[in-house]
Amino acid sequence: MIISTGERPKPEVAERARALAGRLGVSYAPRGNASVAKLLAEYRDDDLLIVLHQGVRLLRSGAAPLQFHPSMGFVRAKRVLKGETDPLAAAAGMVPGDSVLDCTAGLGADSLVLAVSGGEETSVTALESSLPLYALLSEGMASYDSGLPEVDSALRRIEVVNSGHLDYLHSLPDRSVDIVYFDPMFREPLHDSAAISPLRSFADSSALSEGSVAEALRVARKSVVLKEKRGSGEFSRLGFQEQLRQGNKTSYGVIAIDNRS
Repeated sequence: MIISTGERPKPEVAERARALAGRLGVSYAPRGNASVAKLLAEYRDDDLLIVLHQGVRLLRSGAAPLQFHPSMGFVRAKRVLKGETDPLAAAAGMVPGDSVLDCTAGLGADSLVLAVSGGEETSVTALESSLPLYALLSEGMASYDSGLPEVDSALRRIEVVNSGHLDYLHSLPDRSVDIVYFDPMFREPLHDSAAISPLRSFADSSALSEGSVAEALRVARKSVVLKEKRGSGEFSRLGFQEQLRQGNKTSYGVIAIDNRS
């Protein structure tokens, strides 16, 4: 992966891009007048992260571009701010101040909703194993301006970590996080999901393992939650109790720690 900017960037944008490349240990490519294709060819790479004045964009040869945006997470966060309860927070049994480990961050929509739902005392750690997605997410959350101070504050509070979830779970003590959440790539894709489809060329498509769930159960104090396609066999395979949502294509599966035998 290489990091660059849009054409004729402001000095502060170029500095952000340069600093991000330094933190990630990847090449910073001054844009100049070069096209995206020329930069990729010059640096012999397939992935290019472009830092913009208000945003960040990820490009991969042969794939649709990804721009950081909380998407439906923003819509859901606004509902929470109006006093509604989000289905994910409800499924997890979340209360203000709970700590959350989002093991499969993607573009961070669920992390944002959980951060807003839990309030300023809640800590949310978002794991992303793909370096390009991690770069997009961490820079996006640090710079995105939603127009709502409560949403922007929640984005800045999320700690984004470049790690596979199993390795990270192994590193945590027993009962050290209130809620552990998984949203892996669905075994049966929802092909009409515009938010998910562009992620597939970057994200880990492996099925969630029983070992990962076992580690999550060791680490969690309150609940472990899985998002999957409604009626998916993954819920029963991994020991989750599916909570159906009326008229929705996805469901949440829950293992409540206090109720386990």
